[in-house]
Amino acid sequence: MRTGPAGRAAWVALLVVLYLFLLAPIIVVLVVSFDDATFLRFPPEGFTLDAYRQVFANDDFRSAIQVSAVTASITALLAVVTGVPAALALSRVPFRGREAMESAFLSPLLVPNIVLGLALLVLFAPIPLTDTYTGLILAHLGITIPYVVRTVCASLAGADPRAEEAARTLGADTFTVARRIILPTILPGVVSGGVIAFLLSFDETVISLFVSGQNVTPLPVAVLQYVEYRSDPAVAALSVCLVVLSVVAVVFVERSLGLRRSLRSG
Repeated sequence: MRTGPAGRAAWVALLVVLYLFLLAPIIVVLVVSFDDATFLRFPPEGFTLDAYRQVFANDDFRSAIQVSAVTASITALLAVVTGVPAALALSRVPFRGREAMESAFLSPLLVPNIVLGLALLVLFAPIPLTDTYTGLILAHLGITIPYVVRTVCASLAGADPRAEEAARTLGADTFTVARRIILPTILPGVVSGGVIAFLLSFDETVISLFVSGQNVTPLPVAVLQYVEYRSDPAVAALSVCLVVLSVVAVVFVERSLGLRRSLRSG
């Protein structure tokens, strides 16, 4: 059904209102991050970049950013290394109990993070793995591997298995088929899953609260500890930096590989 200019204008206005409603918290944080006050207030009454300088001059924030960056990078790499073979097996290898195995890989997405965090604390404390990089990475793997499995399975679902059969018929060995046929097919899903795993690990708060400590403190936990006693524009500035990091990562994946295509199941 065609709509006239008035209908299109109303539709555009509705979309603008919806986007403003969704983005309002981020816009407020962005505006507050440039305030020159020593406490959070809105609307701001001054303009300065001191909050951003304070973020990078704060030793606790810099140490926490390093911890989160190292943890997220290793977690994303291990999630890809683990999730890709699992997705290939679930999508290409018929075996008894495949549906149950797929549900087991995706089950961490259905469990609240606070429950996972408490369970990991009980499991890691006696070993001990709490307050270590190893424990933090293992904890984050549980919630990131399902995303890699999902994105790679989605890429494989849209692929034509006859291309692999044709390559084998023409004499290609398993390594050649994997390198020339399978890898290009799943590359969007692999990269998308890796980026999602990195962002989830970098931003994970609840599970990190249970398994981190004084020696290994990721950024979300450091921010929570900071706002317990202080509430100033530095927190808003750090939040803006994290939002920008997430947007840049998602836009990069979308422009280079197509995030929607890699997440779409066939």
